[in-house]
Amino acid sequence: MLKSPEIIIFESFLYFLFKLEQKLFNIDKKHGAQNYKPLPVILSKGEGEYLYDINDKQYYDFLSSYSSINQGHCHPKLVETMKKECEKLTLCSRAFYNQNLIKMYEFMHNKFNYDKCLPMNSGVEACETSIKLARLWGYKEKGIPNNEAEIIVARNNFWGRSIAACSSSSDPTCYNNFGPLLKGFIFVNYNNIKELEIILKLNKNIAAIMLEPIQGEAGIVIPKKDYLLKVESLCKKHNVLLICDEVQTGIGRTGNMLASNIVTPDMIVLGKALSGGMMPVSCVLGNNNVMDLLEPGTHGSTYGGNPLASALVPVALDIITKEGLMENAKVQGSLFRREMQEYVKRGILKDVRGVGLLNAIEFEEGKKAEEVVNNFMKNGLLTKVTRDDTIRMCPPLTIKKKQMEECLEIIKKSI
Repeated sequence: MLKSPEIIIFESFLYFLFKLEQKLFNIDKKHGAQNYKPLPVILSKGEGEYLYDINDKQYYDFLSSYSSINQGHCHPKLVETMKKECEKLTLCSRAFYNQNLIKMYEFMHNKFNYDKCLPMNSGVEACETSIKLARLWGYKEKGIPNNEAEIIVARNNFWGRSIAACSSSSDPTCYNNFGPLLKGFIFVNYNNIKELEIILKLNKNIAAIMLEPIQGEAGIVIPKKDYLLKVESLCKKHNVLLICDEVQTGIGRTGNMLASNIVTPDMIVLGKALSGGMMPVSCVLGNNNVMDLLEPGTHGSTYGGNPLASALVPVALDIITKEGLMENAKVQGSLFRREMQEYVKRGILKDVRGVGLLNAIEFEEGKKAEEVVNNFMKNGLLTKVTRDDTIRMCPPLTIKKKQMEECLEIIKKSI
């Protein structure tokens, strides 16, 4: 049977798209450093809860760029702010004051009730900044002997891939072949108060403990309800700073503005969704007893606190509160976990866990999560594995009930 001209044209178009896709993959492999292993999909557009590839196929985004897109892709208010500010002033370095940054300082103080905000760009920069501040406080205020300050971190933490981040990681893939590693980090098991208490009793050179309120890359590991409260109590008892890394967990992701809202950390690190995915923005929040120890020239960043980023932050945070995204995260997250719990009961899943829209599904050993992720992609949903047997499930906080129900059908069909 002869094909109609329309079918021939359509098939030729599909072949053209296939060849284009393969060409782009080859360019990436030839000219791009291969330090990531992306899914085999080339994206070209994002809108709200959706992503689109170069063939214009639509996908639900269940990764949210590792919790950077809490406000949804290309939120109109953020796009409008971006366009407006791009025509005025985008960068002037910190050699001069800029009014957007000063306004952002006041906004962040009113929003989070910390004396000061130190702006950076990426989450790893802000985490490293908090470590520098903790060491500085340890020497100047606590009286730790010079070059002997130590920071306690939890095993299976993740906050980046700088040398300091590698040095504070318990994951061999993060630190192997990148030595010599930095000294000054002590590892404890997450969720283990007794171990932490012993170390704090024996070691007087601890400046701070840095924790994720919920461990993200470890597979969405949720601590006991009183864990952070007990950590805070121990920090106060032993004169140690508490740093909460909220880069992934903050900005409404868990149904609260901060996942550490039951405690008052000495420093909070924010990033990712702080700009709604428009550009890299991060910061450290802290009070005068720590922040005022910095002197001009001791820390900084050319792009940190730039006028464009500073204008985006208040808009991004207002979207979270004024559009009810924290409450929506609670509602849709509960729906997701309730539906997935049925698959735990049936033995298809080992576990489903999460808070708000920071969730994970875990399989029994033997079923590769990567295979399921590829099934998701074929069926119109994108996310990534966080451990060999665990998949991160974190859509934008803007997702509606009907969309969540559609996603649940895709998930059920794929696992």
